[in-house]
Amino acid sequence: MYYAYKYRLKPSDAHREELDRHRDICRQLYNHALYRFNQIPEDAGTLNQRVRSIRDEIPSLKDWWDDLSDVYSTVLQTAVMRIEQNVKGLSALKENGYSVGQLTWKPPREFRSFTYSQSGFKLDKKGGRTVLSLSKLAEIPIRLHRAIPDDAKLKQVTVKKEPTGEWFATFGVQMDREPPELPENPEKCVGIDVGILKYAHDTDGTAVGSLDLSNECERLEREQRKLSRKQHGSNNYEKQRRRVAECHADLRRKRRDFLHKLSNYYAREYDLVAVEDLNVKEMLESPSNSRNTASAAWQTFLSLLEYKCKREGTHFMAVNPRGTTKSVRRVASRRRSRCGSVNIPVPPAGLRRTGMRTRRGTFFLATSKI
Repeated sequence: MYYAYKYRLKPSDAHREELDRHRDICRQLYNHALYRFNQIPEDAGTLNQRVRSIRDEIPSLKDWWDDLSDVYSTVLQTAVMRIEQNVKGLSALKENGYSVGQLTWKPPREFRSFTYSQSGFKLDKKGGRTVLSLSKLAEIPIRLHRAIPDDAKLKQVTVKKEPTGEWFATFGVQMDREPPELPENPEKCVGIDVGILKYAHDTDGTAVGSLDLSNECERLEREQRKLSRKQHGSNNYEKQRRRVAECHADLRRKRRDFLHKLSNYYAREYDLVAVEDLNVKEMLESPSNSRNTASAAWQTFLSLLEYKCKREGTHFMAVNPRGTTKSVRRVASRRRSRCGSVNIPVPPAGLRRTGMRTRRGTFFLATSKI
């Protein structure tokens, strides 16, 4: 199976300058490759063949483009091959009914990453700390908050600069192990109905409260109002822009942390998980309550739950959402009448969230009983 492990880098000022220089060289090469791609007629070959023909021109470009020699070869190749991925992405949107245009040149704010593929990178120990060694760039300290399995093979690493100015490294990891087999006769089954006031109700009688991000949203609104009063392009504008980006990052991290824990709980504790297959796109286009719908991130929860179920050997079923709310409440009420209420352990005082006890310990969520 293929996994992605994301870690924070701790570059010095000199490292940041060099990282930005490599990123900008890749951006300029991408823009040049896109210009050449638009010159090649469509009948000259398949999409992959046309992009590969431009990739094969990189050695000749180094004869007059000196900066390309400062960047590792596979980094330049992956920058050119992005064109193929982007064209496929536009084609998929067009097939789904979206109105799409053409690929355009990337300004610096939109080209934020570059990738080492197969070679040119390694994790090493220097001076008692872990560093990420990148060929033709630097040895950058990295915070390994979780260990990479010993049997994992590092296939690639993507170095990305976030809008906050932070740098992250995402490793593409290949493992030989196969996912567990799905049980033929699942015993522990659960159905989940997602909502706004209560994020999830399940057929075991448990209701998971929605994450309270009101303080974070208010802070974001304040910082955005301050940004609107700054002169665009000034130093004060850039400082305030980073504060707004930090607010967005704080919201995103807390929301994804909540969704990861919730989806991980259901994937590990049950043999079969059924959840309503919502058309979130149409719900976001409705004139009412679209803001809360977007904040709930139901589609993200479904995608996380699906891949975690595959990893844990759990059946995942997306069912028609029609009538699921009534069905879940009816089943939960019937189970309470037979088995009593669901017992959820209360965490120590001072914690903002209540907890769910699982076979692998307790993780904390805002929960209640219905």
